[in-house]
Amino acid sequence: MRVNYRGSPAGSVRHFGVLLCRGAVGGWRLVAAFFAYVPRCFSSTVNSYPKKPLTSYVRFSKEQLPIFKAQNPDAKNSELIRKIAQLWRELPDSEKKIYEDAYRADWQAYKEEINRIQEQLTPSQIVSLEKEIQQKRLKKKALIKKRELTMLGKPKRPRSAYNIYIAERFQEHKDGTSQVKLKTINENWKNLSSSQKQVYIQLANDDKIRYYNEMKSWEEQMLEVGRNDLLRRTVKHQAKNGIEEY
Repeated sequence: MRVNYRGSPAGSVRHFGVLLCRGAVGGWRLVAAFFAYVPRCFSSTVNSYPKKPLTSYVRFSKEQLPIFKAQNPDAKNSELIRKIAQLWRELPDSEKKIYEDAYRADWQAYKEEINRIQEQLTPSQIVSLEKEIQQKRLKKKALIKKRELTMLGKPKRPRSAYNIYIAERFQEHKDGTSQVKLKTINENWKNLSSSQKQVYIQLANDDKIRYYNEMKSWEEQMLEVGRNDLLRRTVKHQAKNGIEEY
């Protein structure tokens, strides 16, 4: 019998707590319990897990965004998303239904594919895959979420006074690595007088106001198009420097 990874049988890879090996007549048998091995096909199974389908509004947005960009080449994505959101709100129910039906059909196909994949695995194999799948999904979820929010034009979070100072000064330092530049800028920040820092503190406060106003408008749009999942769960009204913070 050939081996491929530190003594593990060919066709298996190390994983959670048992060594599984394909038998001569098919199927899997337990070889040892001190190492966990999962067949290499499991990794391909993880990679082949279908992606969750796009919601009706996101599907509509992705369809319309290239059209709006072509018509408004100089416009920002956030402006285009607002126009698309407005178009979605004005879309007749009969036309919205086309996108909603497509989402339902894709969701049904998604569930059927997940069930088909899981039916091919034993309960113990499913448990063994759980951690690997979860880690992969978390990474993808974070990336997809970031891309989706960018596409939907979510306002950028307000910058701190220090971050504004760094952004302003970083381009002025042309020599040295980024690490050296940041170290120099940090030392310069510490040496600023209170009055000098106040300039950046005021800019940060202005940016908070900008963020508050843009978020309020954006969340109203998301609410209107049914994207309640993107709204902040709790809204805390705290007065700080005369500004409401969330």
